[in-house]
Amino acid sequence: MQWNDLTEGAKAVLEQTRNMKNDQIQIVEFEVGFVQELESTDDATSGVSIQEEDYQSLKKYTQENEYGDKFHMARNKNIVKIILLENGKIPENLSEFPVFKQYKKDVAAVTEEQ
Repeated sequence: MQWNDLTEGAKAVLEQTRNMKNDQIQIVEFEVGFVQELESTDDATSGVSIQEEDYQSLKKYTQENEYGDKFHMARNKNIVKIILLENGKIPENLSEFPVFKQYKKDVAAVTEEQ
């Protein structure tokens, strides 16, 4: 499966698997059903939506990735975690890696209250 075959929500999630600032692996935690609308300056709106079809697209991509990166993905109800593996293995001390949680409903609700 290639990058172009992914749904937009799946691409948004995978783009977060690396912390670009220091090139560390990042754990991405997201919720199936998450929707975020972002207003842009030209009266159009764009945002991130992660639905069941995005999860299925991610699942297929992580199993059939043609680019050499290996991922671990785990789902508990609607909460999913995805980790980019180092040398094909889960890193030993996951607490050292940042966790990206912006694509979850509870985090979005907290952000709106502030």
